[in-house]
Amino acid sequence: MGRRRFVSTRTVAAGSRIDQTISDATGREMIKKGTYLDDFQIEYLQKRGIMGIYIYEGVPDDLEQHIVIPEATKKAIEDNHKDDPVKVSISNSVKERVGQGVAYLFNAPESRDFAEATNSIAEDLTKSILSNNSIAFDVRTLKTSDEYTFKHSVDVATISAIIGKKYGLNKGQLHELLVAGLLHDMGKSKIPSEILNKPGKLTDEEFEVMKTHSKLGYDILKEKDEFSPDILAGVLLHHEKLTGRGYPMGIKGQKIPLYARIIAVADIYDALVTKRPYKEPYGQREAMEIVLAMGDDLDLKALECFSKSVILYPVDTLVELSNGKIAKVVANNPDYPMRPKVVEIESGKVLDLANDFQYNNIVLES
Repeated sequence: MGRRRFVSTRTVAAGSRIDQTISDATGREMIKKGTYLDDFQIEYLQKRGIMGIYIYEGVPDDLEQHIVIPEATKKAIEDNHKDDPVKVSISNSVKERVGQGVAYLFNAPESRDFAEATNSIAEDLTKSILSNNSIAFDVRTLKTSDEYTFKHSVDVATISAIIGKKYGLNKGQLHELLVAGLLHDMGKSKIPSEILNKPGKLTDEEFEVMKTHSKLGYDILKEKDEFSPDILAGVLLHHEKLTGRGYPMGIKGQKIPLYARIIAVADIYDALVTKRPYKEPYGQREAMEIVLAMGDDLDLKALECFSKSVILYPVDTLVELSNGKIAKVVANNPDYPMRPKVVEIESGKVLDLANDFQYNNIVLES
């Protein structure tokens, strides 16, 4: 039988199983209860100032039968193990600089060094994304700030850049895309706080005011005469839809510039997985399903690049299948990110949830 124990984050060992959920100030789940902690997550806890956590020693009662992994299962895991693609890893020092920088931009949009500061932040992120040949991301590791607007802006910029990299953009274009992503919500600095932070649903009149933020952001940047037309278009048009049902101009299809089409995907996904005063966050899997279902409204190539970049179930994650069995993820399929290859712990059976027809109806629950 296992037991729950409180330990210091200064002494907790990698591989410990956390027995509580850690969320950021916006309510977004950063470390899920039951996660086996790695060094990055432990460092995150320490940087957050979390002095101690509950861990579970042993195996929870409902997993008692899996204390000993059968040798056949170990062999199946080893034979089918395939490392995840390299994920974006932003150092804590870069996160700190970026978080402070974005806060400065939103609080001082009239500053003379606005463009210089923006480019400096974008350069930090560009180097992080390009330095280790990363082609994927886990949204739980992107956090740079506890304040929603700042965090959302950096997340959208980073996710957009990963999409753009897979889309085939060069370094200069990725830098511009990052700038547009960082500043896509700049106009919200001009929206009344009672509307921006309203805990309930906006009235029709309030929503019309909120919809002006993209034009307001465009106007702020255009006055500075230091941002390219492509960046300005990304900020102005990131809420447009291919069907013409977006705003502020209601333009359709490929008339919507590329940066705006990419930012739209990142913006919707990150908004879904983040808690706001008026809604609870969606889980990553559910949010991805919602975004991928918007193929009529969103750029199909951007959606494809996005779906191949999100790591929902990292390799070596323990998951519970809809048949009640516990399994370990051994490989991800970029074409089917919600259906990885797993090995059942008890039986050692290898289940390719993307291609094995017999198990097509199995859904990962955790």
